[in-house]
Amino acid sequence: MSVDLVLRDAGLVATVDAQRREIVGGWIAVESGLVAAIGGTEVEPPEATRVMSAAGCLVTPGLVNTHHHLYQNLTRAYSPMTSAPLFGWLQTLYPLWRQLDEESAYVSAWVGLAELALSGCTTSTDHLYLHPAGGGDLISAEIEAALDIGVRFHPTHGSMSLSVKDGGLPPDDVVMDEDDILAESERLVGLHHDSAHGAMTRLALAPCSPFSVTPDLMRRTAELAERLDVRLHTHLAENAEDDEFSMATFGRRCIEQFEEVGWCTDRSWVAHCVRPNEAEVGRLGAAGVGVAHCPSSNLILSSGIAPVVDLRAAGSPVGIGCDGSSSADAASLWQETRLAMLLGKLRSGAGAMPARDALEIATRDGAACLGRSGELGVLEVGAVADIVAWKLDGPAFAGVVDDLVEGWLRCGPIGAHHTIVAGEPVVEAGELVSPRLEEMLTSHAGISRRFQPEP
Repeated sequence: MSVDLVLRDAGLVATVDAQRREIVGGWIAVESGLVAAIGGTEVEPPEATRVMSAAGCLVTPGLVNTHHHLYQNLTRAYSPMTSAPLFGWLQTLYPLWRQLDEESAYVSAWVGLAELALSGCTTSTDHLYLHPAGGGDLISAEIEAALDIGVRFHPTHGSMSLSVKDGGLPPDDVVMDEDDILAESERLVGLHHDSAHGAMTRLALAPCSPFSVTPDLMRRTAELAERLDVRLHTHLAENAEDDEFSMATFGRRCIEQFEEVGWCTDRSWVAHCVRPNEAEVGRLGAAGVGVAHCPSSNLILSSGIAPVVDLRAAGSPVGIGCDGSSSADAASLWQETRLAMLLGKLRSGAGAMPARDALEIATRDGAACLGRSGELGVLEVGAVADIVAWKLDGPAFAGVVDDLVEGWLRCGPIGAHHTIVAGEPVVEAGELVSPRLEEMLTSHAGISRRFQPEP
């Protein structure tokens, strides 16, 4: 038999499958965008149209980014916001972000997804909740960028309906009427959502947060997601301000409000979830609610350390999220995975978060957050051929001979050597395959200067 691609001669293949197999000298064969076979030195790989070397590399499933705001890289490290907590941070940036249009959505998504691919990310979500009046079809613009680069993309149609005049945070011209939000959600799902195995594009519905939409919109969105069979996403329990707002507005904690509006189901995954109490952790886990853990953002905004070990033990799948570039600034899934390992140890004990647990969070558990268990985030026959080879050489990895997985995350920093999506290289030998990078960076620089006012 001949296949489309063989990646061979890996130092170690960490499959992250149900048996957590690790294959020394492993190879992976790819046919029609799916894993066709996996083996080790005892069996020769099949003939292939293309052969790529993974010599000296750890090979893992592609990393899955479960929460992001790609457009925010247009205001990356914006100096007035380097020391603000969440609510003040948002109120300062909303007036800049109201300039968002199809061009800036496309360019920021392209650059952000390229950065993610260079960090070993093969699937990314995006939570685009800002839709300025006259801005155009921003979700479709993002999807076009993802298709051009070749990464797997799960955009979410985010929404806000409460502006400053309604007691919310954003300006009037970046929120939408709630009936229009639901109609646009249904239109975009019909236009772009692909439920097939191996799909490159899927959509979810994502009201921004309990303090930016009404309880009625949360309920109606959950009902629409059920009817369309798509997933639900929102911010939840991000910091102490969330609970203060929720208690003042609804008379209950934000996770209680989340339950009240019908979102506490395994159709939902939430961003941050830094502040649940012990009982709430149990209820989220029992319901199978997924959590996007965003370590850098939580640290930069001083939100706290999410109880990741406890959430996983309770039954919640926990994935990794970069969050928006204005709060996290670096879109590196490797960096976020390393921070998840370190913060897990800090909060729950030195033995609580080994590198293999962090790798699982970044791959198979992220896939579970997106409703794609067994399809993404694992290397096994029939799964998508989303594969990353990590070169473990040079001074940073000198001495790593005993355990390549621990060495991969303890040492570094590191970017992907090869990032392969659906059997096609997106990053090869550490370089983005697309020839458009310099063009897009030039466009991005011009748009960023337009977004950020002169000092």
